[in-house]
Amino acid sequence: MLAPGRVDALLQRLAQPLARGLDLPHLPPHFPLVAYSALGFTAVHVALAPLLSRWLAPESYGKLKGRRARNNWNIHIVSLVHAVAIIALALRAFNQPALAADKVFGWHETAEVANSVALGYFIWDTIDAIVNFTDLGFVLHGLACVVTYSLTFTPYLQYFSCRFLLWELSTPFLNIHWFLDKTGRTGSTLQLVNGILLLSTFFFVRIVYGWYISVTFWRVMFARATRDAMPRPVWAVFLLGHATLTLLNLLWLSKMVRALRRRFDDPEDLDKQPLLGSAAGLAAAPPADADTGVRPPTPPRSASSSPPRNYTSTDPVRGAA
Repeated sequence: MLAPGRVDALLQRLAQPLARGLDLPHLPPHFPLVAYSALGFTAVHVALAPLLSRWLAPESYGKLKGRRARNNWNIHIVSLVHAVAIIALALRAFNQPALAADKVFGWHETAEVANSVALGYFIWDTIDAIVNFTDLGFVLHGLACVVTYSLTFTPYLQYFSCRFLLWELSTPFLNIHWFLDKTGRTGSTLQLVNGILLLSTFFFVRIVYGWYISVTFWRVMFARATRDAMPRPVWAVFLLGHATLTLLNLLWLSKMVRALRRRFDDPEDLDKQPLLGSAAGLAAAPPADADTGVRPPTPPRSASSSPPRNYTSTDPVRGAA
């Protein structure tokens, strides 16, 4: 049996061809965490979620008919676990001077740990969306998140990659609302309180805060220094992904408002208006953002923003405090 250190070294070597081909020098040192994250969320999905559900909600879980219904229940648990974990990890990356000094090309270990866990989740999410296909949008959504969060290991836009992960603050309330429906508490006072918290966090985190960050993101992405230093296809991917997910937030908010009203106006009609469908497609952040009011971004090969391109190193890449 391989020791953990040897497993890490093997995973890092496996990531090196991809890192060279896509110019992602920060990926190999963090690829073991990406792999463990994907495997961990898979374990929650196929083993832990069914076990906990049969223990905590045996009647409701036992009434689910068919594999697809049980899978939908289980992915809501995975989504809840991911949201709680990623919020804690993303908050650790706040107020890091190395990130604040260069919001386009700066990097720090705390941000890369959060991005690694998020990338592992998006890999699991994409695989589940393909295997248990219900909607092409969820597949494309997962693939887009895998691409954008992979690109943060260039490094690009890590300052705001973690800040946009805070959009997950609304996800626990979304999953709790779904479970209240499935356990016979539709229209209850508990669901009303949770619904208020859901709409409040979604609106303030994804709309108010999200749009505030988005304004500075677009300004910096269109700055000449950024356009000259960032490859144009990568630049376009970040812009397109960010625009798409910002519009999706508006769409999801309007759907949630209509669905919540129907639940309390007519609790028996809840199956006709699902809140947002599967949670697996919702737990995603847009491409990272950038702020203004600081020095212009420096090229990623600058010694002040990125270490030398060492694709074979097995040592963790650490940022300056």
